[in-house]
Amino acid sequence: MRALLWPEASTEEHLKDIESVLRFRMCGTLPMTILVSVDEGGALTGFIEVGLRSHADGCDPARPVGFVEGWFVHQASRKQGIGSALMRSAESWARKQGCQEMASDTWIDDETSLRSHQALGFEVVDRCVHFRKPL
Repeated sequence: MRALLWPEASTEEHLKDIESVLRFRMCGTLPMTILVSVDEGGALTGFIEVGLRSHADGCDPARPVGFVEGWFVHQASRKQGIGSALMRSAESWARKQGCQEMASDTWIDDETSLRSHQALGFEVVDRCVHFRKPL
């Protein structure tokens, strides 16, 4: 599922990231976890990766914030409340870490993600285009 969400990363990169989070429950120096949903047969239907960040755009800079690093539900399992349930679980995890806010981001042209976030109470706080130039 990570490869479907982030196809630019290699299988090895995905495995390294997952192993680190599952083994240490950390991403760098901050807590992180992966929550999954399964169907009645035990097959994975979706996941959400949530961690703490020291700051996030539009959030109180004096407090750490829960941050959705990745959120995915298989196409065949969408529109069944799975994404909402995953988000509620992520929010609960963040509250247990002492967070009072949840943040996330998406690509500027990802209308599906934008609508999904807004349907769950997220508000857009900024839109930006990032640039780079090799030197």
